[in-house]
Amino acid sequence: METQIDYWEAHALLEWQIELGAAEAISETPVNRYEIPEKAPKPAAAAPGAPQPFVPEKKEDASEIALKLAQSAGSLEALREAIEAFELCDLKHGARNLVFSDGNPKARVMIVGEAPGRDEDIEGKPFVGREGQLLDKMFAAIGLDRTSPDAEHALYITNPIPWRPPENRDPSPAEIAMLKPFLIRHIELADPDVIVLMGNWACTALLGRAGITRLRGKWQKVLGKPAMPMMHPTYLLRTPLAKREAWADLLDIQAKLKS
Repeated sequence: METQIDYWEAHALLEWQIELGAAEAISETPVNRYEIPEKAPKPAAAAPGAPQPFVPEKKEDASEIALKLAQSAGSLEALREAIEAFELCDLKHGARNLVFSDGNPKARVMIVGEAPGRDEDIEGKPFVGREGQLLDKMFAAIGLDRTSPDAEHALYITNPIPWRPPENRDPSPAEIAMLKPFLIRHIELADPDVIVLMGNWACTALLGRAGITRLRGKWQKVLGKPAMPMMHPTYLLRTPLAKREAWADLLDIQAKLKS
């Protein structure tokens, strides 16, 4: 015998089930939602004269747009303008300044660091604050200075990410991939003799690998140029004993420049 339930009683029962956490109505027979139909149903043909469904045009990927902008830059100044015009990276909208580069662009040695921090975001330059001071002391020990007008004794510095991530978080793989065309073009235009990969994120961006404790001290190739992975100054400030390995890497860089 079928039980008759009036509207308000059924409504109250439904509200009670929702309060208990019910989120989906089901039938008396189970449905296998993982089953793949043998043949997909064909869409019904539109009636003559009916408006056609809107099919959006394929949008270019952000990294593809970055690649086109980067390749169109014929100078470092044009590359900076291209990065400033790039609006598809959310990091830009939360940062104070673009952190493009510092030092002498004609230098034989180019340092690629990590993402900008608070001090870099404020000044618009890479490697400032305590980390920058240690970096300057390290390379001064082998006769290199970011303020030197002489390319033989100068440094040129940039980052794989030109904007500070919120709260100094690590950059995401998607952000690194999106902005990598700008970094590659930056190296091509600066055309250094030696590249220094300072920290894990520089290695991730240009070598596709992390693990700086395993990579440091071993020469790699980036765009056909010798590249030396090194411990980041932030790590060296926390782990002073690692400065011994950093000194050995600096001596290797000095020997490479002389050879």
